Amino acid sequence: MSVTREEVAKIASLARIKMAEEDLDHFVPEFNNILTWVEQLGEVDTSGVEPMAAVIPQALRLRDDVVDADPKTGGGRRDDVLANAPVAEHGFYGVPKVIE
Repeated sequence: MSVTREEVAKIASLARIKMAEEDLDHFVPEFNNILTWVEQLGEVDTSGVEPMAAVIPQALRLRDDVVDADPKTGGGRRDDVLANAPVAEHGFYGVPKVIE
């Protein structure tokens, strides 16, 4: 696969990059080298390699979901907060149905 000068101009236009005419000729071999490299990657045998998102193992760091019961710091005041709501249902704000 190779890229032409017109395709480089179209890519620059789609990316909203203003390029001088002489720069278009410079980027044709650059794009072609990149595509050659990507084609070489396609030749690598990865049949025994497990897909991964990162090189090192990562675990999700979660914290306990604990409600602070101290009213001075804002916890444990659900009834006070819901007193300001126009409609409260089952300990939650009541909102009108938007989707049928």
